[in-house]
Amino acid sequence: MKKNIKNNVDWVGKIDWELTRFHGDEYSTNRGSSYNAYLIREGKNVLIDTVWKPFAKEFVANLQSEIDLDKIDLVITNHAEIDHSGALDELMQHIPNVPVYCSNNGLKSIKGLHHQDWNLVPVKTGDSIDIGNGKSLVFVEMRMLHWPDSMATYLTGDNILFSNDAFGQHYANDLLFNDLVDQEELHEESIKYYANILTPFSALVEKKINEVVGLNVPIDIIAPSHGVIWRKDPLQIVQKYMAWAQDYQEDQITILYDSMWDGTRVMAENIALGIRKANPSVTLKVFNIAKTDKNDVITQVFKSRLILVGSPTIGKGVSFATAGILEMIEGMRFKNKKAASFGAYGWSGEAIEVIRERLEKGGFEIVNPGLKCLWNPDVDAIKACVQYGEEIGRL
Repeated sequence: MKKNIKNNVDWVGKIDWELTRFHGDEYSTNRGSSYNAYLIREGKNVLIDTVWKPFAKEFVANLQSEIDLDKIDLVITNHAEIDHSGALDELMQHIPNVPVYCSNNGLKSIKGLHHQDWNLVPVKTGDSIDIGNGKSLVFVEMRMLHWPDSMATYLTGDNILFSNDAFGQHYANDLLFNDLVDQEELHEESIKYYANILTPFSALVEKKINEVVGLNVPIDIIAPSHGVIWRKDPLQIVQKYMAWAQDYQEDQITILYDSMWDGTRVMAENIALGIRKANPSVTLKVFNIAKTDKNDVITQVFKSRLILVGSPTIGKGVSFATAGILEMIEGMRFKNKKAASFGAYGWSGEAIEVIRERLEKGGFEIVNPGLKCLWNPDVDAIKACVQYGEEIGRL
């Protein structure tokens, strides 16, 4: 079912209400998602992106109800990842000779993912196509936002930026536009999306935003490939991206822990007491990482100025959940953040050193050697945890 975006531009995508996991099992989509495709009908008829492969037949059938497929003059693939290009195989069976415009890197991605010899036309930043009625499409390469082949497409006249993965969210909502949806939910999904997907590329985010702004074109609508379309004050999300790209942090301390027999949990809770005692105003979050959505944890780390990570010592290392979250944290390449470690142990106690080394490798400033507790924390150990928290709270 189409929805009009502006003038002769319609949304022809798919809302995926049931989606709970994305990128395999790497990203939680607790509010579903959408695969946004757009149909432009001017002198030339243009399709921008498609949908994920499981919905390919449904997508093409719906598209056929809107337009004779033979009347589509060109297809644009802003990014070849299969949540965007997944329906190309089904679509191109009907229109095999129609040109598919993509970036130079998109040539490799599309061929590598689809193994087809379609009429692929590479474009670069600044290239444009006249689509009639005084309107053109202008391309901007968006390398590593978040794939090497990513690009954006700008429609002159209607002043719409089709931004693909930039400025999107995994957020299923049939209201479609940013001014109609729950603003708190929208913010939560937007910052989660940035924190988990775009953080490693923050330096490029700033560079590419400046490049788009440098085109000196009006932007009335930002139409990403997931989530809502920004039509009311669309540059608000651009401003948020610029802030998030600047080694973002809030006045927040986050404690992450896993525990076998509650020793590390008791440590975490008493460290939290000490932090609150020393700093009543700081935002303080405490998560058992074995029981908490890992992407929500990464979002909280993104917002934090300091994190504490705790684990019992298991086989001279850390717990499975702790190892997993440390791997994710290291891959994010966070900057301008501090960290420390803690943990209970029975006979060797290597966990805090393992955690410290991983955090340091991930770019965190380590504020102290860490705190470990032999066996279950007794009264003296609990006092030490509170004192440790007070020291952290004063940083």
